[in-house]
Amino acid sequence: MGGYYLIIIVFGIVSSLVSSRLKKKFKQYSQVMLRNGMSGKEIAEQMLADHGIRDVKVVSTPGMLTDHYNPRTKTVNLSEGVYSQRNASAAAVAAHECGHAVQHNIGYEWLTMRSTLVPVVNVASSFSMWVIFGGLILGQSTAFGQTIALIGVGLFGMGTLFSFITLPVEYDASNRAIHWLKRKNMVSQQELAGAEDALKWAARTYVVAAIGSLATLLYFLLRVMGNSRD
Repeated sequence: MGGYYLIIIVFGIVSSLVSSRLKKKFKQYSQVMLRNGMSGKEIAEQMLADHGIRDVKVVSTPGMLTDHYNPRTKTVNLSEGVYSQRNASAAAVAAHECGHAVQHNIGYEWLTMRSTLVPVVNVASSFSMWVIFGGLILGQSTAFGQTIALIGVGLFGMGTLFSFITLPVEYDASNRAIHWLKRKNMVSQQELAGAEDALKWAARTYVVAAIGSLATLLYFLLRVMGNSRD
């Protein structure tokens, strides 16, 4: 199992470095105050209005970088550091989350696909590792072990698929946010550059997670298939 732990350690370190960089970027651009004086809440409400979305509420949620769009309740949830702040970071995050609301409103196919997978992935992620390890153990004494382990790998693969489907969803939301901020002249060139940079680092956290999930999936697949040849 040394390979599994190596993957966990390597991608854990990479993820930590990217996350740390992201926090520094948001802190840096939090010092770039918006010339229009609008808060994250006001930016979000304006973007929703400009896209003709009237049934989505902008609310505050506790924590840092806890911002998200909830398609079930139709709420743009902005963290405490975004909701009332008036800087480039707040504008970037608020517009990005509204980008998801726009995706939901127009039926963006990647978001629809991801939303459909959520309940399946929630169940699969809860059992995949138990099924894989159980199958590997049983494989030492019974022929059914490999089949069970492969089922576990399939369950884990659902999470990997979800990670990769998330990438176009996140990048598209960021592109919509930047395009709107620029088209509506909501921010200056300096503010726009900061917003763009912050969103790029946010997207990289999803890239690292997806690659890490794929590496783990391939490791377990090779491990299970390797056991079948022993």
